[in-house]
Amino acid sequence: MDHHQIVVSDVIEPEVEQLLSAGLSAFNDQASGISDWQALAVTVRDPATDQVLGGITGRTSLGLLFLDLFYLPESLRGSGLGSRLLKAYEEEGRRRGCQSAVLYTLSFQAPAFYEKHGWQRFGEVPCKPEGTSRVFLSKAL
Repeated sequence: MDHHQIVVSDVIEPEVEQLLSAGLSAFNDQASGISDWQALAVTVRDPATDQVLGGITGRTSLGLLFLDLFYLPESLRGSGLGSRLLKAYEEEGRRRGCQSAVLYTLSFQAPAFYEKHGWQRFGEVPCKPEGTSRVFLSKAL
């Protein structure tokens, strides 16, 4: 009989995230023979204060560039800055040997922005609110 306790929580404790990440990385490294997971951040900073105003975070692993978060405040949107950030992010992925990139966004966020930059939809999953979906995109680097 299994006596393991299963706990459901709305808090991800740092030590839990670290344990899961380390365990999965070790498994992937052993299975693939490659240990190349690396975080990636491209940020835009206020030149006067050096404060981060926005940017992109994600990671590279096994020849893939993952884009996890991309945010710019409304005051910086439409200026071309987002395109420059995305280009820098993709270039660093290429420099790290990535062959492809992948992300997901919401249909009310910016799928057209990514498509304008050569990203292609490969899937959509409906979500809330009604008529909204998660849009999955990829790009060959």
